[in-house]
Amino acid sequence: MKKRIGSYRRVRVEGGGRAVVSQAGGVLLVETVRKAGLDTAISAALTPWRKARAVHDPGKVLLDVALAVALGGDCLADVALLRAEPAVFGPVASDPTVSRLIDTLAASGEKALRAIRAARAEVRQHVWGLAGREAPDAGGMVTVDLDGVLVIAHSDKEDAAPTWKRTYGHHPLMGFVDHGPGGTGEPVAALLRPGNAGSNTAADHITAVQLALSQLPKEYRPRASNPDPHGFRGRHSRLRGLARPAGTVAVLFGGHGDHRGDPQPRAEGSRLGLVTSRRGGGRDP
Repeated sequence: MKKRIGSYRRVRVEGGGRAVVSQAGGVLLVETVRKAGLDTAISAALTPWRKARAVHDPGKVLLDVALAVALGGDCLADVALLRAEPAVFGPVASDPTVSRLIDTLAASGEKALRAIRAARAEVRQHVWGLAGREAPDAGGMVTVDLDGVLVIAHSDKEDAAPTWKRTYGHHPLMGFVDHGPGGTGEPVAALLRPGNAGSNTAADHITAVQLALSQLPKEYRPRASNPDPHGFRGRHSRLRGLARPAGTVAVLFGGHGDHRGDPQPRAEGSRLGLVTSRRGGGRDP
């Protein structure tokens, strides 16, 4: 092990050892978090929620939950996956500590969400800068794919409801930045909604687009704007005012979807889109 920087230690991999480390694949995620600076950014953003003399940093606790989900966990208690390997993931908070933090952040509502979103946007801009010609905006345009996703619930969860596909669960509206034919979608927004939420609810589409654009580099971020309940044409009119003149953003609206994994490209005829140009104009494809 090397000196700890940020929330996670640097790990050196050697092939001559005899000991077995479970969840070793999580090292790639930890290294990504550390090199991108996401751990320090989230920790700084959540400083107002850290109590005096607290042992565990709120940012580290939240990232541990995210890592546990990425490793296959589906509840807060699954941070035990990380707790079993302190040499790789560092000190991991107890289940009660994790639950208390989530309750505290949930009680803060939008204030906590804004802090987390700002940290993510800051790190995303840094990473895209490091990516250079491989960044999603290297060609002068960013494509955001907006689509609904059905998440099946096998028990009576909060906001779970019958879906349009006669299943039961949730119907969040997702936003992905397109990485081109050789890559996958980069999730930038998720609007949580009950299973019976409509696929063409204009207000939800506007909110999801605002969340997605706020995650892009500064030249693409929207002006201050509030969602409105207008219909389809009102939605397009409203969306044209969300992008700064300096940015080129294509927003693609998908139809009904039940994606299980990375979003798959579909025929252009199945999409409704809007493009904002560098001069601030807009057009409907």
